[in-house]
Amino acid sequence: MPRLGSYLTATVLSIGTVAIGFAREFCRQLGNPKRSSQSRSVPRLEPSLLVSPMDSHAPMSRSVALPITPPVILRLPLMLTVLEAVELKQRCQDALAIGSVSRLILDLSDTTFIDSSGLGALVICRRLCRQQGGVLVLRDVTPQVAMALELASLDSCFVFESSAAVTDHTGHASSSTAFLNTHPSVRCRTKRLLDILGAVVGLGITALLWVPVAIAIKLDDGGPVFFGQIRCSWMGQHFVMWKFRSMVINAEALKHQVCNELEGPLFKNANDPRITRVGQFLRRTSLDEFPQFWNVLQGDMSLVGTRPPTPEELAQYEVPEWQRLDVKPGITGEWQVKGRSCIRRFEEVIRLDLAYQRHWSIWYDLRLMLLTIWVLLTRRGAV
Repeated sequence: MPRLGSYLTATVLSIGTVAIGFAREFCRQLGNPKRSSQSRSVPRLEPSLLVSPMDSHAPMSRSVALPITPPVILRLPLMLTVLEAVELKQRCQDALAIGSVSRLILDLSDTTFIDSSGLGALVICRRLCRQQGGVLVLRDVTPQVAMALELASLDSCFVFESSAAVTDHTGHASSSTAFLNTHPSVRCRTKRLLDILGAVVGLGITALLWVPVAIAIKLDDGGPVFFGQIRCSWMGQHFVMWKFRSMVINAEALKHQVCNELEGPLFKNANDPRITRVGQFLRRTSLDEFPQFWNVLQGDMSLVGTRPPTPEELAQYEVPEWQRLDVKPGITGEWQVKGRSCIRRFEEVIRLDLAYQRHWSIWYDLRLMLLTIWVLLTRRGAV
C-alpha cells in the first residue's frame, strides 16, 4: 500500500506539472500576439476589407479630391431590415447609373431600427460608390444606427455629416436597444444560461484531453498550441475564435498556394497540405474545436448557432446573406449535423443558417446538440 500511495502521488504531481505548463502556454498566447495568429485585443474592421478585389486600387483617404457635381440624396425609411436593405441597394445602383456622382448622401434622420441586413446594405452601397470614385456620406445618423455601427466596428469606415436641424427620435438614446432585438435567441436568458452551463461542463469534461493534445502539437513541430482567428459574431462584432492549431505555423501566408474547392466566399480544401499530422487527427475527431467552449463562456459564441464567418467572407456578402449575423455563431448548428465537411456550396450554408433562425427554440437547440454528439461518434462528414 505505501508503494501504491507513492505511485499515485507521483502520477498526480506529474499531471499537475504538465497542466501548469499548459496553462502558462495558454496565457502567453492570450497575451502575446507573436505566439498566436491574433491577440485578444480585437482590431476594428479595416476599411480595405469592405472593398471588393476589383476596388482595391481605390483611394483609402477620407479626404478625396473629386469633381464638383451635385450630390445625390436618398432618404432612408424608419426601419432598415432585409426588404428595405435590398431596395436601398437597388436605389443606390440606379442613382450611380445616371452618371458621375461625387457624393451619395444617405439621410438616416428617420431611421431608428436597423438589423444586420441594413448594415450590410450600407457596406455594399459604400463599395459601389468607391468603385465609381465617389464617396458615401451618412447624414443625420440616429443614435440607434450609430450604436449599431459602433457595435459592428463599422463606425470608422464611413463619412458622417449633420444637417442644420436634426430631429431627436430617441428620448433616452443612450439606453435604446431597439436595433438589438433582431432575433429572440439573442435576448433569451435561458439560452445564455445553457451556454454558460454547457461551456463549463464542456471545459471540465475535455480538460483531461487538453494536456495530451497540447503535448502532441508541441512534439509535432514545436509551434504554438492554439490558433486564434478573427471571426464575426452577432451584428458583425469581431472576436478571436480559438482552436487547437491543426495547420503549420505560417498557414495564412501559404493560403494563396492552396486551391479552394468550394464556391463563393468560403475556403476549403479536403487535402490541404498545410494540415499537420496531428492536425489531421484533430480535425477527424473535432478535437480542434474544443477551445471554443472558452468563446461560449465569454459570450462571443453560443453552443448552437450559425457558422462564424471571417471579415474577408463578410466583405463579399450580398444583402440577404447578412441575415446570418442576426444570431450568434455556434460551435455546432445545422451545417454540422446536416453536412459538416461535405457541404461544397456557400448557398447551402446560407440556407441551413437561415433555416436555423426560422426554427429556433430551446428544444431545437437541445435536439441539435444531441444530433451533434451522434455525428461526432459516427464521424459522419468528418474531414
